[in-house]
Amino acid sequence: MLRFLPVWFDSMGSKSSAVYVETDNVRIFIDPGLSALQPGFPIPDSLKSLYNVMGYRAIQKYAALADVIIITHYHYDHFEDPYTPYLNAESVYGGKLILVKNPNIYINRSQLGRARIFFEHMISYFLDRPLEEFLVEPERRDFENPLEWIPIAVNKDFGDYNRRRKEILAAGEKRFRSLCDFWIQNMWIKEIKTRELHIEFADDKEYTFGATRIKFTKPMFHGIEFDRLGWIIGVTIKTKDLKLLYTSDVQGPFIEDYAEWIIRENPDIAIIDGPPTYQFGYMMTRTNLRRTIDNMKKILRNVESQLILWDHHLLRDIRWRERVGDVFKEAKKLKKNLITAAEFYGKKPVAD
Repeated sequence: MLRFLPVWFDSMGSKSSAVYVETDNVRIFIDPGLSALQPGFPIPDSLKSLYNVMGYRAIQKYAALADVIIITHYHYDHFEDPYTPYLNAESVYGGKLILVKNPNIYINRSQLGRARIFFEHMISYFLDRPLEEFLVEPERRDFENPLEWIPIAVNKDFGDYNRRRKEILAAGEKRFRSLCDFWIQNMWIKEIKTRELHIEFADDKEYTFGATRIKFTKPMFHGIEFDRLGWIIGVTIKTKDLKLLYTSDVQGPFIEDYAEWIIRENPDIAIIDGPPTYQFGYMMTRTNLRRTIDNMKKILRNVESQLILWDHHLLRDIRWRERVGDVFKEAKKLKKNLITAAEFYGKKPVAD
């Protein structure tokens, strides 16, 4: 048995990608967080606030049921601080196995700072101890270039864009090497295992609960190659009969290797975050929009998923259906069930 619920998503009124999964062996909550839709989204602030309250209530309800909490990265629409006024930290985090993105490496500066605050507050709240007691000397080693993990994207021919892309990748690698130096300049947070608080770093690991397996990816780019937003980890949850895949924030997916990961896993239920088309012409190029459309069409043609939930980022754009219309045409042609979280509940997305 595998039962899942999209607890709160962008299509429902707040920036969020919160999912509850229940099997015969374990109850899991993925990414218990939300943020208000961007200031330019055309609904009143009072309505945005209402959606946030509704979202917090839903997150509180289902996170309280979970045995395992997963945090795929440290953006506030994916995790909440124990001091968040709308959440009861004891019922959301207390006494649970918390599986998180490694807060020390393959992380940008802003997420590293947010992770430190999160750990500091968790340790203070649940253990009444300082963060310093859980810091260790950094491990000094060579960090793998994450381009080695995405050979399809690296070797893709972009035609006239190849020269510019080469420049972008070179600049990205330079930033990456700077981050490598930054990571080992800081004391590292260590995993925590006490009766009151149990946090483990999940990157590229696998956990088994009876017949249920939770498998995490290596760090993946939060968007395009060397995206300044950093890295995330994706998740698959498999029982004897069913498999659910959750991309977290691959934004599309833009990167061809991430599309191949989804195809290779061939999940029964795929929860895929869409591209941030509301940034089109500003932070998002026509080339990368084309990539994500092509990747989604390839996914649709090659997976046997009973349900593909495509939400988050994409649903911050009131022109979202127009911008990715080719993907929905492909889904209709293939008779694939490609929907948003709001439509899962039989409702219209807020962006419609």
